[in-house]
Amino acid sequence: MAQKKYTKLKLKQFKKAIEEKMNDINGEMNGIRESLENKAKGNASLAQDSVYSLHMADAGTDSYEREKSFHLMNRESDYFHHLQLALERIDADEFGICMVCGELIPEERMMEVLNATKCVDCKEKEKLKLS
Repeated sequence: MAQKKYTKLKLKQFKKAIEEKMNDINGEMNGIRESLENKAKGNASLAQDSVYSLHMADAGTDSYEREKSFHLMNRESDYFHHLQLALERIDADEFGICMVCGELIPEERMMEVLNATKCVDCKEKEKLKLS
């Protein structure tokens, strides 16, 4: 029979890894915000009508880059939220337990996917159902 919970020491290690990842994400998101602000300040002097004086390809590239940055910010924000939920599961002593089958998720998976809520078997079954 598999172990049902991680030890307090293991949970402390997971918590530290999650907090480090959250700090990394904060840094990345701050960099993206600064980049977006700098680009916005650079284009702030342009009136809406004067945008057409720029080369269309340049305007399209700028628009694409802004959109990509916003998408990345959204993705990082979602991941940050999932990491916060993982910290809550640690505090509730539910971290690392598969929400489908109730078995302990292997440590290797938990270190690779810090916000995992399903074991590999249950996740694969879920993906097969969605296909």
